Amino acid sequence: GWLCLIVVFSMSEFRFGSQILSRSVVFFHSKLSYAFVNRKPILPGHVLLSPKRVLKRFADMTPEEVKDLFIAAHQVVPVIEQHYHGTATNISIQDGREAGQSVEHVHVHIIPRKQGDFERTDDIYAKLQSHDKDGDSKFRSLEEMAEEARTLAELFK
Repeated sequence: GWLCLIVVFSMSEFRFGSQILSRSVVFFHSKLSYAFVNRKPILPGHVLLSPKRVLKRFADMTPEEVKDLFIAAHQVVPVIEQHYHGTATNISIQDGREAGQSVEHVHVHIIPRKQGDFERTDDIYAKLQSHDKDGDSKFRSLEEMAEEARTLAELFK
């Protein structure tokens, strides 16, 4: 009955705000958080990390969710940075519309960086503010995203 449907739904998909993400784009998950590839990355390796529970703002998270999210970030960041040959990483949360949040679900941007990736290092913040607001013509295909997620998932086994 319904219980089986709910279990199948929860195992095959994740919610990101009002969107349903295919499990194929998720490469890491913990008890309360999950990491997934970005449909419109600013730089190679730009991934997102969210609490599993849909929460609009950082302050809406429980202390246990905050702890889990940051422990997950601590696990994901070095793997992503190494895989994409970064020498540094931006770790950013846009908490609320005025801060640039485009999806009403807490999410951490993890963006591996290397020298010269932007003319001025801080230009990334302007790009982050606008990268997903200029239409969906540059969104990656589900197949491309799933392929990246499979590669990254192997790094966590």
